[in-house]
Amino acid sequence: MKACVYYKYGNSEVLEIREIEKPQPKADEILVKVRATTVNRTDCAMLKSKPYIMRLFTGIFKPNNPILGTDFAGVIEEIGKEIKDHKIGDRVFGFNDLGVSSHAEYLCISKKKEWAKIPKNVAFEHAAASLEGAHYAINFINKVKIRPDQEVLVFGASGAIGSAMVQILKSLSVKITAVGNARSTKKLQEMGFEKVLDYEKEDFRKLEEKFDFVFDTVGKSSFFKTKHLLKPNGVYISSELGYMAQNIFLPVLTIFSDKKVKFPIPFDINASIQLISKLLENNEFEPFIDKTYSIFQIRDAFDYADSGKKTGNLVVCFP
Repeated sequence: MKACVYYKYGNSEVLEIREIEKPQPKADEILVKVRATTVNRTDCAMLKSKPYIMRLFTGIFKPNNPILGTDFAGVIEEIGKEIKDHKIGDRVFGFNDLGVSSHAEYLCISKKKEWAKIPKNVAFEHAAASLEGAHYAINFINKVKIRPDQEVLVFGASGAIGSAMVQILKSLSVKITAVGNARSTKKLQEMGFEKVLDYEKEDFRKLEEKFDFVFDTVGKSSFFKTKHLLKPNGVYISSELGYMAQNIFLPVLTIFSDKKVKFPIPFDINASIQLISKLLENNEFEPFIDKTYSIFQIRDAFDYADSGKKTGNLVVCFP
């Protein structure tokens, strides 16, 4: 089978398309023919092994697993004898933030891992693009108690996490100020978000409004630069560690403050997939897809993801 592999850390130049052996499913696994996957920030971080603490999970000196990819959508081609509730031909999708080796034509995944059937009428490309960003968005939201009519600012509403977050928040009847790039503002307005800012033209930090929550889904701001936007008992959450990993320590340092920081350590991927499936099935969620690539263009996808210019998700398709 064809797979994108890397045997040392670096930029996209270390990636190669090679013919490797097709995996064989164990008794508790399914073999999936991958139809679509994505290239995301996690893939880029694993490729470069930055921050270096990632090497505790990916390999100290070189990658333990030469195939990247955290999410997939495809078709079951073989099933192990312990798989009873799925059959060959089922359309499935799945995600794991430590990787599922989906940058390949085939992958094996255990019944103990996080995957489910794709809802009817959802294309493979949309299914694959609905997982990673939405899972992290859900884990932002789960860290706080959100009530209808509260005011939320989402910085990075044009990214994979942010574009998923504003749609999930909309279903919770909160008042949203979406801050994205110029390419996303029209789409966000068409989706019914009244307060949409282009961060390239307007500095959201100069807003006079106050918010119950400031969600930085791209990690390009900080608590100290935005805490003046928070109401009393307001909460700031970022998707990144921040300068000198401050977002790990600030939740403790602000615990008695009237403006707090929380860190969205993600968990319960299965719960996220179930929620995403329900939203997709009810036509309440549409993943933003910036560009679609073939597996032979995957280096370009990594370069674009690493540029910080993407809007939403980058999908990689297999024939």
